[in-house]
Amino acid sequence: MKEEVLPGEDELLGLLGYDRVSVKCSDGNERLCRIRGSMKRRVWIKVGDIVLASPWEFQSESRGDILWRYTQSQAERLHSKGYLNNL
Repeated sequence: MKEEVLPGEDELLGLLGYDRVSVKCSDGNERLCRIRGSMKRRVWIKVGDIVLASPWEFQSESRGDILWRYTQSQAERLHSKGYLNNL
C-alpha cells in the first residue's frame, strides 16, 4: 500500500477542472486556458495532448483559450514539420 502524501506547511492543494487547463506554450509561457464552449462536451483533453491555444488580448502572458486538440497523427505531422521543437 502506498503512503498518502499530505500537503506541507508551505504547500497548497489545487484543482484544475471543468473548463480550465494548464497549457505549456511554445513561446515558453504556461497559461491557464479555457476550453471553448463548442469543445467542452465533445472533446476530451488529457495530459500530454497537443492543443492549439490562443492568448487573450488582456493577460496574454498567463491566460488563453483552447481552440483545437490535435490527434496523435496530426501531432506527429506537426512535429515532423518543426512546429513542436520548442515544447
